[in-house]
Amino acid sequence: MSAVIEVEGLTKRYNTHLAVDDVSFDVNEGEVFGFLGLNGAGKTTTQRIITGVLPPTKGRTMVLDRDMVTNPVAAKERIGVVPEVANPYLDMTGWRNMLFAGEIYGLPRAKIRSRAEMLLRQFDLWERRDDIAKRYSKGMKQRLILAMSIIHEPRVLFLDEPTEGLDVESRRMIHDQVKAFAASGVTVFYTTHNIEEANVLCDRVGIIGAGKLVALDSPEALKSTLAESQSVLVAFDRPVDREQLDELDQVTHSQKEGDKLRLFTPAPGKVVEQLVPFAQERRLEILSLNTLGPSLEEVFVSLSKHDASDHLKEKAHEDA
Repeated sequence: MSAVIEVEGLTKRYNTHLAVDDVSFDVNEGEVFGFLGLNGAGKTTTQRIITGVLPPTKGRTMVLDRDMVTNPVAAKERIGVVPEVANPYLDMTGWRNMLFAGEIYGLPRAKIRSRAEMLLRQFDLWERRDDIAKRYSKGMKQRLILAMSIIHEPRVLFLDEPTEGLDVESRRMIHDQVKAFAASGVTVFYTTHNIEEANVLCDRVGIIGAGKLVALDSPEALKSTLAESQSVLVAFDRPVDREQLDELDQVTHSQKEGDKLRLFTPAPGKVVEQLVPFAQERRLEILSLNTLGPSLEEVFVSLSKHDASDHLKEKAHEDA
């Protein structure tokens, strides 16, 4: 697949603060690429540089083969952006907001009107098209902003925390639209700190911490790097001494989770084999038993605690 976003040695410094530190990665055509990090990690700054809002201190960013420093206008004509903090024009109706967005991109009037109607219907806003945006809920405003950002049919879409603070219905609708964009060949750059969103939506994720790229891989590949975080979740019909479970072969430690016990192990199959005789000897009934892989959240926390280059060095060595 060809790369539509190319980031090389991206660095951004504010006086003595290094916000982005020598970050490099590519995003492929038609990919949903998740960009994860805690607040202040550098993810929004990185996206603003890639979209031409901020100049880098050093490094190069290419979007659709256009340099975002020397030739940003040509790229911006073919991308859509939904910033972290954005509102439609609150004193304009939803319909007028859509027409205005189309005019900004220089679309023919007939196309603006047809696209506006199609998108307002698609985002369940058509019945409220004549209401001023000030009267919209937060979820409706976010859906309107997203509709405005794609009226010109961009090839690349940048979304910065698009579901933050939204109701369940609006969040689900945006998730469905992201999947539809990718299915139609649109590349989506999805900035978030919501680990579960990234796990469900993204083909690959990049994790940034303290301005450095900590990891870059598919969610499942990243989870496989934490074999020791595999676990067995078991529930018995009455309380059990956790110390006895910790003594089972291959169990590294355990923790209580509600009415269940989670046994961490690099070999969940062996632990499952031991649990049946363990229960029989103590006349316990096993109410439920499941094996679990590490979550993307656990990977995120683990990688954030280590040197940012370690995982990438290991990955490069494996690929070589």
